[in-house]
Amino acid sequence: MAAHVQHHPEDQEFIIDQNGAGAELAYSQAGDTIDFTHTYVDEELRGKGLAETLAKAGLAYAREQGLRVRTSCEFMAGYVQQHQEYNDILA
Repeated sequence: MAAHVQHHPEDQEFIIDQNGAGAELAYSQAGDTIDFTHTYVDEELRGKGLAETLAKAGLAYAREQGLRVRTSCEFMAGYVQQHQEYNDILA
């Protein structure tokens, strides 16, 4: 299942919409720090890698914007721990 990530900076979220069901990665930003605060995937879409797709998109955005990353979200904290290529942007 190909997933297209949309970034809505006005709502501070990255989302995936799949025929009315969806997934989101919420964040807050203060200065040069972005804090990924919450990840949610609708039940019928779980297990399809959408949270990982959102994580990659959010972290790519942080890197492109020169932001430092915090991970209040448990999923995101685990993700960056398993993917040490993001250590250089962690706050």
